[in-house]
Amino acid sequence: MDHDEARAQARTRILDAAEKLFYDRGIQAVGMDELRAAAGVSLKRLYQCFPAKHDLVEAYLRRRDERWRAALAAYVTEHADDPAKRPLAVFDWLHDWFRAPDFRGCAFINAFGELGAVSDGVGQVAREHKRALLSYLTELVQAVPVRQPAPLAGQLALLVDGAITAAAVSGEPDAARHARSAAESLLAACAARP
Repeated sequence: MDHDEARAQARTRILDAAEKLFYDRGIQAVGMDELRAAAGVSLKRLYQCFPAKHDLVEAYLRRRDERWRAALAAYVTEHADDPAKRPLAVFDWLHDWFRAPDFRGCAFINAFGELGAVSDGVGQVAREHKRALLSYLTELVQAVPVRQPAPLAGQLALLVDGAITAAAVSGEPDAARHARSAAESLLAACAARP
């Protein structure tokens, strides 16, 4: 194995460990030495891959964003052939996610709550994630004949974040079902009239 390949593998192991530890326990509660041990790399290799903790935090959040949005989009595409049903399929996916034993809420809201006031990078990544989610929801509602798709997408984004937060705090996955019902009402109210 060459040097670049070894470094790439170490980087992946570090990000895997960071994703589990940061999401489970919070960013500030996890030290670099604990991350090093969990990833099975030397401290030197850890700092070669990520010179500072904030570099690792931002990389973890960017990778989580890609994975989270890809999983959501794949579910919606697979479970809703009809474009009119795709916005509601988002909430079905959320319900499945909320029932996972390792569900701890939105990694981006959690990270922003911990570090947003002191880390421009974390704030930027969290905002990028929320903008990307809004863009995806906008695409979904534009495929449905509705009036004013942009405001509707914004309302759906608020329902998504509200459901995630409610489920994390209450431990009740049915927050997704309640948000889905509200989304259904919004979609009906915004339906384009022939």
